[in-house]
Amino acid sequence: MRGEARSYAAARKERTADTDRWLKDLFRTASDGDQVSLVAVGSLGRGEPAPGSDLDLVLLHTGRADVARIADRIWYPIWDAAVGLDHSVRTVEEAVSVARQDLKAVLGLIQARHVAGDPDLTRKAREAVLAEWRADSRRRLGELREAADQRAQASGELAFLLEPDLKDGRGGLRDVQAMQAVAAAWVASAPGPRAREAYEFILDVRHALHVVTARGTDRLVLQEQDAVAGLLGLLDAEALMRRLAEAGRTISHAFDATWRTVDRLVSGPAPRGRRPLADGVVEHGGEVVLARGVDPRKDPVLVLRAAAAAADSGLPLAPATVSVLAAQSAPMPVPWPEEARDALVSILGAGRAAVPVWEELDQAGIIVKLLPDWERVRHRPQRNPIHRFTVDRHLIEAAANAASHTREVSRPDLLLIAALLHDVGKGWPGDHSATGEVVVRDIATRIGLPSADVETLATVVRHHLLLPETATRRDLDDPVTIEKVAGTVGSREVLDLLAALAVADGIATGPAAWNSWKAGLVADLVRRVRSVLAGSPPPKPPTLSPEQAGLARHGGGAVRVHGGAVTVVAPDRVGLLWSAAGVLSAHRLVVRSASSASAGSTAVIEFSVIPEYGSPPDPATLEADLRLVLAGRLDIEQRLARRARAVRPPRVPVAPPRVTLVDDASATATVVEVRAHDRPGLLWRIGRAFGECGLDVRAARVETLGAEAVDVFYVVDRAGRPLSDDAQRAQVRDQVLAALR
Repeated sequence: MRGEARSYAAARKERTADTDRWLKDLFRTASDGDQVSLVAVGSLGRGEPAPGSDLDLVLLHTGRADVARIADRIWYPIWDAAVGLDHSVRTVEEAVSVARQDLKAVLGLIQARHVAGDPDLTRKAREAVLAEWRADSRRRLGELREAADQRAQASGELAFLLEPDLKDGRGGLRDVQAMQAVAAAWVASAPGPRAREAYEFILDVRHALHVVTARGTDRLVLQEQDAVAGLLGLLDAEALMRRLAEAGRTISHAFDATWRTVDRLVSGPAPRGRRPLADGVVEHGGEVVLARGVDPRKDPVLVLRAAAAAADSGLPLAPATVSVLAAQSAPMPVPWPEEARDALVSILGAGRAAVPVWEELDQAGIIVKLLPDWERVRHRPQRNPIHRFTVDRHLIEAAANAASHTREVSRPDLLLIAALLHDVGKGWPGDHSATGEVVVRDIATRIGLPSADVETLATVVRHHLLLPETATRRDLDDPVTIEKVAGTVGSREVLDLLAALAVADGIATGPAAWNSWKAGLVADLVRRVRSVLAGSPPPKPPTLSPEQAGLARHGGGAVRVHGGAVTVVAPDRVGLLWSAAGVLSAHRLVVRSASSASAGSTAVIEFSVIPEYGSPPDPATLEADLRLVLAGRLDIEQRLARRARAVRPPRVPVAPPRVTLVDDASATATVVEVRAHDRPGLLWRIGRAFGECGLDVRAARVETLGAEAVDVFYVVDRAGRPLSDDAQRAQVRDQVLAALR
């Protein structure tokens, strides 16, 4: 752990002592101490209570008839003091019996601490519970593992959450307590110094959170993070979350190692032979270890070769082997020898098996020694709800995903390296694609890539967002869109690398960033650009389909709903698109894209929609409302206002909206990009602002990333031309911004 965060350890120690004195006084007024004792379990039992922690107490006795009176004289003053209390009154035999069946009870009693009364009674209870825990460890540890898995499933992984649960999240406080319980069963060692230090830091965060909120809470929500960081002596919320991510991953790593030890014990001794895996690397006991006589000080590539063997075989690196490699490996020559580069590609090419191996090397500090620029992205949080992981974990996840697409590109090695490094610029100020290009040139040179490959890799990193952003924010039927992308990528090789990276990156980011809709748009864009790169002209904008043409012949007022596709046909007029979009929003439909075409005086609009939540609305009701609004008989503004009032405002301040007129994106329309906090009816409000400016929307691309809307509109004036007048362009920007407030 790094940094100089303030510690609350002394405050917890003092709080424990103060609480003990209070409880001793209560006990003295309630009992003579004969054959009865007061025992602290939970956080007080461990000596680590936070300001908002409840008291967990057990009153042990040997069958005294007046034990209920004693209990009341202790419990009632605690309740009168408005302190949370979890209490029980039991004989030693009852305590052992409950612990035999109740996991929470046994975990508390394993770490029980005597507070007052007869110490022998406390000792007998604790020793009896421990004896049964050890005797029945095979069954009880399975129960403990299942409980940990359920917590992780319910609460997620502390290191990667925007608002982590400090206690129940994977890598949180309860995981360390579970490791302590495993150690109490004499199955594995207690958490080591790094895990213990991480645990103390999370305790400090929880302590500060209780101070900030004045209540006992375990979830670190966004609006409290800056204040908690300040109490801990950290710069800001980002510094706090980076330290917290490091602590959570340290604990998760130790937790996994503990359970590997448990699994080996349960499954019995592994075969004692050694199976060669690579030069100087063998399998022994189900783990990857170094061969006898191998000296890492004389073989700098050995560390990568061992990691590649582990990833390829799907086996873990033995902890002792990782420690030896971290302490003794010779510095890697710069530039790297070809064998080292090949081993790196082999690790990444193993797909999902690469992730735990990379994490093992990273925890030991090996990755930063090999790639010093990794330090800037290590544990760096991504304070955005669409991202599932910290930057460094996202990069290795993307590389693991890219391994599934190596058959689709001419240079699979460059795809894997690009996936690993595409966001490396996020460790520097400014546009991460631009800074990433600079950083990746240095890294690519460091690992010994030829100059031509360095240029290809730099181009891919610089433009890794080109395809998904273009596909979702530009009109693919506009020839300018396709020509600009083709000119940027320059070659089929780069296009294919970007296409595969877009998929790998999107999936690693999370479901809010990648779905079938976006995948289809990216694939369509790639197909069109590939055609241009092959020398074919850009495809012409599509004409009406036979079904659309048939609807248009009726002169308007027709609506068709087929799953996520909504077709509206009506007499062409300004504002038609956004009026229809208002109806869709009123029916809880999120517009993904919209485009329009004309047949004489009739407009045909195609919407791609998904339900905001739940099942889609009844198509018949939707069609009826669309016809009413087209006929001017439905006040959609009132409906949208009611929906807006029902939506809870964001819990934290959001960035102000931004409206940008993008030059050179189209030869036939003005492209307006709007970024704002998403809310019902947003598309309708923007469209109405365009209407008030005398503009018509020819096409729209709408995307929601978490709570952030990124909407792009192709607008023309009443003569069907792009906007050229500066005053009119400024008016459009101001009008749209006013509609978003």
